[in-house]
Amino acid sequence: MHIDTAISSRKSVRRFLDTPVERATIMHILQVASRTPSGSNIQPWKVHVVAGTAKDQLCQRLLDTVDHGKSDPPEYHYYPQNWFEPYLDRRRRCGFGLYATLGISRDDKAKREAQARRNFHFFDAPVGLFITMDRRLETGSFMDCGMFIQSIMLTARGQGLHTCPQAAFAWYHTLIRDELKLDENSLLLCGIALGYEDTQAPENGFITERESAESFTTFYGF
Repeated sequence: MHIDTAISSRKSVRRFLDTPVERATIMHILQVASRTPSGSNIQPWKVHVVAGTAKDQLCQRLLDTVDHGKSDPPEYHYYPQNWFEPYLDRRRRCGFGLYATLGISRDDKAKREAQARRNFHFFDAPVGLFITMDRRLETGSFMDCGMFIQSIMLTARGQGLHTCPQAAFAWYHTLIRDELKLDENSLLLCGIALGYEDTQAPENGFITERESAESFTTFYGF
């Protein structure tokens, strides 16, 4: 797959088929992604892959915790503490667009919560990945890990797979750290659902908008 096609066809898939993904395919994706650049080549990322009974057990613990209304204070702020434009409007259009695609009204709290709950079994994907880094590292390593996550998603497209990056897991870092036996310096950044897209699912037809390159680019000396 040409890199342009991989980038333009990548999307957040929110319903997967139960078709297994071979371990060799996962290792290929991660090996290619290992070529991601990082400051001074420190390669700060760690990957924890769950599937089968290990994934089922972890997801059940997560769902039980979610259903009891428990969560952790975040260890890092993914979003601004006080939203402002144009970012607030973009976020709202994304959320409202997804729920509209699913036929969920803005005031249907039960269905909105049920959809959000699906995060915690990786939207039915057969494979889940957790990305961590050492909490003693600095902001530059967040940038490095972001590029690594993108590399995983694009390499997955090259294998005919889809993904969904999921920050939602960061609010359950204590449980995940316990389940995966991670050390205290492991900072959970996000999860990634990995598998084959259910092309019949309406939510997978929702494609988010993008600003034109002209709107965010300034040229100098041209």
